[in-house]
Amino acid sequence: MSFITNLLLQAAPAAAPAADSAAKGGGSGMLMNVLFIGGMIAVFYFFMIRPQKKKQNEQAKFIEEIKKGEKIATIGGIVGKVLETRTKTFVIETEGGGRLQLLRSAISWENTKALNAEEEKKDDSKDDKKA
Repeated sequence: MSFITNLLLQAAPAAAPAADSAAKGGGSGMLMNVLFIGGMIAVFYFFMIRPQKKKQNEQAKFIEEIKKGEKIATIGGIVGKVLETRTKTFVIETEGGGRLQLLRSAISWENTKALNAEEEKKDDSKDDKKA
């Protein structure tokens, strides 16, 4: 906050009268710089920081809502069905019958969403072939 205050104080010369500084245009350049920096901060917030926070919140909500029996995918690409949910981990069963204990942070919301969408598409195509 003090940085912005210093910039604003430097924008208006103390010794020059207001009419003289307005004629030279000395204060308006500094004000434009401050507005430009503020605009850049706003752009970074709305296009980078805010969407990333939203994504993190969705990931955390997804991990909290995982229940026994759901099919999940990890960040590393491991796919399995949840057998147990624990405080900090999940126990999953992989296709070969193996059991793995995974940290909650290893579960990927995006990979799981893509996996489930792909399986729904396969189920729909099987239903169409039967009909």
